[in-house]
Parts: sequence; C-alpha cells; structure tokens
Amino acid sequence: MTTIKKATIAHVESIAYLFNSYRIFYKQKSNYKAAVNFLTERIKKNESDIFFAIKDNEVVGFTQLYTTFSSVSLEKIFILNDLYVSENQRSKNIGADLLNKAKEYCLEKKYKGLALETAKDNPAQKLYEKLGWEKDTHCFHYFWSAK
Repeated sequence: MTTIKKATIAHVESIAYLFNSYRIFYKQKSNYKAAVNFLTERIKKNESDIFFAIKDNEVVGFTQLYTTFSSVSLEKIFILNDLYVSENQRSKNIGADLLNKAKEYCLEKKYKGLALETAKDNPAQKLYEKLGWEKDTHCFHYFWSAK
C-alpha cells in the first residue's frame, strides 16, 4: 500500500535523494547537498507544497507544487512543477496517487486549478489525460533564458 504525505522540514533528507534523481533525469549534475538545501528553503519560506509517496517504508515518489496567480480570473493556481517516481516503482499507480493528491489539495485550498508542463515525448502524458488533465492547444508556451 502507498501512503501520500505532505512534506515538512523533517522529511527533506528522505525526499532529497529522489529529488536529486529527478534532476539527473533532466540532465543535471548530481548534487544531493544542493537538493537538500533547495527543498529546505522552499519549505522554510513556504514557497512550495511537496507531497511524497511511501511504500514499504521507502520514499518512492514526490510532487512539488508552486502557487501562482491568474490575473484574468483573479484566482490562485498551482503549477505542478515536479513529479517523479522511482524507476523500479513506475506503472504501480504511484504517479496517479500523487497527481490525485495534488488535485485534492487544490480543491481543499479552493484554487482555480493545476497547470503542468511536460516534454513532448514524456510517456506520462497518457497518465495525465487518463486522470482528466487536458492538453492546452489554444496557446503556446514560450521561455526566455537569462543564462
């Protein structure tokens, strides 16, 4: 059975290993200490909400939500910025459990909704669509990089 919990400072070191693996997946250099520091700062400053999955006393997945705002609707929304499940735990509904927890939390906070961005070739798109997420086809996403 999988349990989903909201992270506190006490959970950071347990989650940081997966967070570091997530960053490596996206072609970043391994840096466990930086992962711990980043997550600690987000929680201390109340800048993100992190949920993590535990199975057989092991942290096997996490998702991180950031609050932003919709000027048009005058409401808060969450950006589901990070979602990661250990490779050996994929296809076991852990990703779905984390996504559903994010939806539940969004409703609890009375936010407008959740937004996420994913790579065009990410197979998780099938899971998102299965769980009721809709692909945005009426606008483009742009990014300007200062680095």
